[in-house]
Amino acid sequence: MPEPVLETRDLTIRFGGHVAVDAVSCAFHSGTLTAIVGPNGAGKTTYFNLMSGQLTATSGTVLLGGQDVTGLGAAGRTARGIGRAFQITSLFPNLSVIENVRLAVQARQRQAASLFTRWSSHADWIDQAQAYLDEVNLGAVRDTMAAALPHGDKRKLEVAIMMAMEPEVFMFDEPTAGMSVDEVPVILDLIHRLKARGDKTILLVEHKMDVVRSLADRIIVLHNGKLVADGEPAEVIASAVVQEAYLGQAPKAPAAGAAHV
Repeated sequence: MPEPVLETRDLTIRFGGHVAVDAVSCAFHSGTLTAIVGPNGAGKTTYFNLMSGQLTATSGTVLLGGQDVTGLGAAGRTARGIGRAFQITSLFPNLSVIENVRLAVQARQRQAASLFTRWSSHADWIDQAQAYLDEVNLGAVRDTMAAALPHGDKRKLEVAIMMAMEPEVFMFDEPTAGMSVDEVPVILDLIHRLKARGDKTILLVEHKMDVVRSLADRIIVLHNGKLVADGEPAEVIASAVVQEAYLGQAPKAPAAGAAHV
Protein backbone atom coordinates (compact mmCIF):
# COMPACT_ATOMS: atom_id res chain seq x y z
CA MET A 1 0.00 0.00 0.00
CA PRO A 2 1.36 3.50 -0.80
CA GLU A 3 2.43 5.87 1.92
CA PRO A 4 -0.50 7.56 3.68
CA VAL A 5 -1.19 11.18 2.81
CA LEU A 6 -2.17 11.86 6.43
CA GLU A 7 -1.44 9.77 9.49
CA THR A 8 -1.75 10.04 13.25
CA ARG A 9 0.30 7.96 15.65
CA ASP A 10 -0.84 7.64 19.27
CA LEU A 11 -2.39 11.10 19.00
CA THR A 12 -3.57 12.26 22.42
CA ILE A 13 -4.89 15.43 24.03
CA ARG A 14 -5.78 15.98 27.67
CA PHE A 15 -7.78 18.83 29.14
CA GLY A 16 -6.95 18.68 32.82
CA GLY A 17 -7.85 15.17 33.88
CA HIS A 18 -10.02 14.50 30.82
CA VAL A 19 -8.52 12.60 27.88
CA ALA A 20 -10.50 13.86 24.87
CA VAL A 21 -8.52 11.93 22.25
CA ASP A 22 -6.74 8.85 23.53
CA ALA A 23 -3.75 7.44 21.59
CA VAL A 24 -5.50 7.35 18.20
CA SER A 25 -3.41 5.85 15.41
CA CYS A 26 -4.92 5.98 11.93
CA ALA A 27 -3.73 6.39 8.34
CA PHE A 28 -5.61 8.05 5.47
CA HIS A 29 -4.78 7.47 1.80
CA SER A 30 -5.26 9.35 -1.44
CA GLY A 31 -8.45 8.63 -3.35
CA THR A 32 -10.45 7.58 -0.29
CA LEU A 33 -13.23 9.16 1.74
CA THR A 34 -13.22 8.24 5.42
CA ALA A 35 -16.16 9.08 7.64
CA ILE A 36 -15.43 9.65 11.33
CA VAL A 37 -18.47 8.84 13.45
CA GLY A 38 -19.37 8.40 17.08
CA PRO A 39 -21.78 9.70 19.70
CA ASN A 40 -21.72 13.28 20.99
CA GLY A 41 -18.58 13.89 23.02
CA ALA A 42 -16.70 11.03 21.37
CA GLY A 43 -13.81 13.29 20.34
CA LYS A 44 -14.48 13.56 16.60
CA THR A 45 -14.12 17.33 16.19
CA THR A 46 -11.24 17.39 18.67
CA TYR A 47 -9.45 14.77 16.56
CA PHE A 48 -10.08 16.94 13.49
CA ASN A 49 -8.66 19.95 15.33
CA LEU A 50 -5.54 18.01 16.26
CA MET A 51 -4.97 16.90 12.66
CA SER A 52 -5.57 20.34 11.14
CA GLY A 53 -3.55 22.20 13.78
CA GLN A 54 -6.27 24.13 15.64
CA LEU A 55 -5.24 22.24 18.78
CA THR A 56 -1.81 21.15 20.00
CA ALA A 57 -1.47 17.50 20.97
CA THR A 58 -0.42 16.50 24.46
CA SER A 59 1.47 13.61 22.89
CA GLY A 60 1.63 11.66 19.66
CA THR A 61 2.46 12.56 16.08
CA VAL A 62 0.75 13.93 12.96
CA LEU A 63 2.37 13.07 9.62
CA LEU A 64 1.50 14.74 6.32
CA GLY A 65 3.04 13.19 3.24
CA GLY A 66 5.36 11.28 5.53
CA GLN A 67 6.65 14.47 7.16
CA ASP A 68 6.15 15.23 10.85
CA VAL A 69 3.94 18.33 11.08
CA THR A 70 3.07 17.98 14.77
CA GLY A 71 4.89 21.19 15.59
CA LEU A 72 3.13 23.24 12.91
CA GLY A 73 0.01 25.31 13.61
CA ALA A 74 -3.06 25.54 11.41
CA ALA A 75 -1.50 28.01 8.95
CA GLY A 76 1.57 25.84 8.46
CA ARG A 77 -0.50 22.74 7.84
CA THR A 78 -2.76 24.59 5.42
CA ALA A 79 0.33 25.62 3.46
CA ARG A 80 1.37 21.95 3.38
CA GLY A 81 -1.98 20.86 1.92
CA ILE A 82 -4.67 20.45 4.59
CA GLY A 83 -8.02 22.12 3.88
CA ARG A 84 -10.64 22.37 6.61
CA ALA A 85 -14.31 23.35 6.64
CA PHE A 86 -15.80 24.00 10.06
CA GLN A 87 -19.15 23.39 11.76
CA ILE A 88 -19.30 27.17 12.18
CA THR A 89 -18.44 29.11 9.06
CA SER A 90 -15.14 30.98 8.99
CA LEU A 91 -15.33 33.77 6.42
CA PHE A 92 -14.37 37.41 5.88
CA PRO A 93 -17.87 38.79 6.56
CA ASN A 94 -17.21 42.33 5.33
CA LEU A 95 -15.82 41.23 1.97
CA SER A 96 -17.87 40.20 -1.03
CA VAL A 97 -18.41 36.56 -1.88
CA ILE A 98 -15.98 36.67 -4.79
CA GLU A 99 -13.37 38.55 -2.74
CA ASN A 100 -13.40 35.74 -0.18
CA VAL A 101 -12.61 33.19 -2.87
CA ARG A 102 -10.20 35.47 -4.73
CA LEU A 103 -8.06 35.72 -1.60
CA ALA A 104 -7.87 31.94 -1.42
CA VAL A 105 -6.83 31.72 -5.07
CA GLN A 106 -4.19 34.36 -4.49
CA ALA A 107 -2.89 32.63 -1.36
CA ARG A 108 -2.59 29.32 -3.21
CA GLN A 109 -0.53 30.95 -5.92
CA ARG A 110 1.66 32.56 -3.22
CA GLN A 111 1.47 35.91 -4.93
CA ALA A 112 0.69 39.34 -3.58
CA ALA A 113 -0.97 42.12 -5.50
CA SER A 114 1.27 45.17 -5.86
CA LEU A 115 -0.10 48.44 -4.57
CA PHE A 116 1.00 49.95 -7.88
CA THR A 117 -0.66 47.36 -10.09
CA ARG A 118 -4.15 47.88 -11.42
CA TRP A 119 -6.70 45.39 -10.13
CA SER A 120 -7.68 44.55 -13.72
CA SER A 121 -4.26 42.96 -14.24
CA HIS A 122 -5.32 40.23 -11.81
CA ALA A 123 -8.40 39.25 -13.77
CA ASP A 124 -7.19 35.64 -13.84
CA TRP A 125 -7.68 35.42 -10.05
CA ILE A 126 -11.22 36.69 -10.44
CA ASP A 127 -11.91 34.24 -13.27
CA GLN A 128 -10.69 31.34 -11.16
CA ALA A 129 -12.72 32.53 -8.17
CA GLN A 130 -15.82 32.79 -10.36
CA ALA A 131 -15.33 29.19 -11.52
CA TYR A 132 -15.25 27.92 -7.94
CA LEU A 133 -18.35 29.97 -7.10
CA ASP A 134 -20.16 28.50 -10.08
CA GLU A 135 -19.31 25.00 -8.80
CA VAL A 136 -21.13 25.70 -5.54
CA ASN A 137 -24.03 27.55 -7.20
CA LEU A 138 -23.03 30.96 -5.82
CA GLY A 139 -22.01 32.66 -9.04
CA ALA A 140 -25.11 34.83 -9.11
CA VAL A 141 -24.36 36.38 -5.69
CA ARG A 142 -20.66 37.05 -6.27
CA ASP A 143 -20.92 40.73 -5.28
CA THR A 144 -22.96 40.16 -2.11
CA MET A 145 -21.22 40.73 1.23
CA ALA A 146 -20.47 37.39 2.88
CA ALA A 147 -22.18 38.57 6.08
CA ALA A 148 -25.47 38.97 4.19
CA LEU A 149 -25.62 35.37 2.96
CA PRO A 150 -28.05 32.90 4.54
CA HIS A 151 -26.43 30.12 6.56
CA GLY A 152 -26.57 27.51 3.80
CA ASP A 153 -24.86 29.82 1.32
CA LYS A 154 -22.16 30.62 3.88
CA ARG A 155 -21.42 26.90 4.11
CA LYS A 156 -21.21 26.70 0.32
CA LEU A 157 -18.87 29.69 0.24
CA GLU A 158 -16.60 28.05 2.78
CA VAL A 159 -16.39 24.96 0.56
CA ALA A 160 -15.58 27.15 -2.46
CA ILE A 161 -12.75 28.79 -0.48
CA MET A 162 -11.37 25.40 0.50
CA MET A 163 -11.58 24.18 -3.11
CA ALA A 164 -9.73 27.29 -4.27
CA MET A 165 -6.82 26.35 -2.01
CA GLU A 166 -6.56 22.98 -3.86
CA PRO A 167 -5.49 21.05 -0.74
CA GLU A 168 -4.35 17.43 -0.75
CA VAL A 169 -6.59 16.70 2.24
CA PHE A 170 -10.20 17.92 2.44
CA MET A 171 -11.65 17.89 5.96
CA PHE A 172 -15.40 18.41 6.32
CA ASP A 173 -16.81 18.80 9.83
CA GLU A 174 -20.57 18.20 9.55
CA PRO A 175 -20.79 20.03 6.20
CA THR A 176 -24.60 19.90 6.03
CA ALA A 177 -25.24 21.16 9.59
CA GLY A 178 -27.88 23.87 9.66
CA MET A 179 -28.75 23.52 5.98
CA SER A 180 -32.25 23.21 4.62
CA VAL A 181 -33.34 20.02 2.86
CA ASP A 182 -33.04 21.80 -0.48
CA GLU A 183 -29.48 22.97 0.17
CA VAL A 184 -27.96 19.67 1.34
CA PRO A 185 -27.74 17.99 -2.12
CA VAL A 186 -25.46 20.77 -3.45
CA ILE A 187 -22.82 20.11 -0.80
CA LEU A 188 -23.14 16.33 -1.07
CA ASP A 189 -22.77 16.53 -4.85
CA LEU A 190 -19.61 18.62 -4.42
CA ILE A 191 -18.11 16.04 -2.09
CA HIS A 192 -19.11 13.25 -4.50
CA ARG A 193 -17.31 15.09 -7.32
CA LEU A 194 -14.19 15.66 -5.23
CA LYS A 195 -14.17 11.97 -4.38
CA ALA A 196 -14.66 11.01 -8.05
CA ARG A 197 -11.44 12.83 -8.95
CA GLY A 198 -9.63 10.02 -7.18
CA ASP A 199 -6.59 12.10 -6.22
CA LYS A 200 -7.67 13.66 -2.92
CA THR A 201 -7.89 12.42 0.65
CA ILE A 202 -11.27 13.30 2.15
CA LEU A 203 -12.24 13.12 5.82
CA LEU A 204 -15.81 13.67 6.95
CA VAL A 205 -17.35 14.05 10.39
CA GLU A 206 -21.06 13.44 10.02
CA HIS A 207 -23.94 12.34 12.26
CA LYS A 208 -26.38 11.52 9.46
CA MET A 209 -25.90 7.86 8.61
CA ASP A 210 -27.64 8.17 5.23
CA VAL A 211 -24.99 10.73 4.25
CA VAL A 212 -22.22 8.47 5.56
CA ARG A 213 -23.54 5.48 3.62
CA SER A 214 -23.77 7.46 0.38
CA LEU A 215 -20.23 8.88 0.57
CA ALA A 216 -17.85 6.80 2.66
CA ASP A 217 -15.38 4.17 1.49
CA ARG A 218 -14.43 3.56 5.10
CA ILE A 219 -15.73 4.40 8.55
CA ILE A 220 -13.75 4.87 11.74
CA VAL A 221 -15.55 5.12 15.05
CA LEU A 222 -14.46 7.12 18.09
CA HIS A 223 -15.94 6.46 21.52
CA ASN A 224 -14.73 8.22 24.67
CA GLY A 225 -11.76 9.46 22.67
CA LYS A 226 -10.64 5.99 21.59
CA LEU A 227 -10.65 4.44 18.12
CA VAL A 228 -12.97 1.44 18.56
CA ALA A 229 -13.83 0.39 14.99
CA ASP A 230 -12.36 0.78 11.50
CA GLY A 231 -13.62 -0.84 8.32
CA GLU A 232 -16.06 -0.88 5.41
CA PRO A 233 -19.27 1.11 6.01
CA ALA A 234 -21.84 -1.70 5.98
CA GLU A 235 -19.86 -3.87 8.38
CA VAL A 236 -18.97 -1.05 10.77
CA ILE A 237 -22.52 0.33 10.92
CA ALA A 238 -23.89 -3.14 11.65
CA SER A 239 -21.25 -4.00 14.25
CA ALA A 240 -22.11 -4.43 17.92
CA VAL A 241 -19.45 -1.95 19.00
CA VAL A 242 -21.06 0.82 16.93
CA GLN A 243 -24.58 -0.03 18.00
CA GLU A 244 -23.48 0.09 21.64
CA ALA A 245 -21.53 3.32 21.16
CA TYR A 246 -24.54 5.06 19.67
CA LEU A 247 -26.68 3.84 22.53
CA GLY A 248 -24.18 5.45 24.89
CA GLN A 249 -22.99 2.19 26.40
CA ALA A 250 -19.38 1.16 26.82
CA PRO A 251 -18.18 -1.16 24.06
CA LYS A 252 -17.81 -4.78 25.10
CA ALA A 253 -14.36 -5.25 23.65
CA PRO A 254 -11.53 -3.33 25.34
CA ALA A 255 -9.96 -0.89 22.93
CA ALA A 256 -6.40 -2.20 22.71
CA GLY A 257 -6.25 -0.67 19.26
CA ALA A 258 -9.14 -0.55 16.84
CA ALA A 259 -11.66 -3.33 16.49
CA HIS A 260 -11.45 -4.07 12.77
CA VAL A 261 -14.77 -5.38 11.57
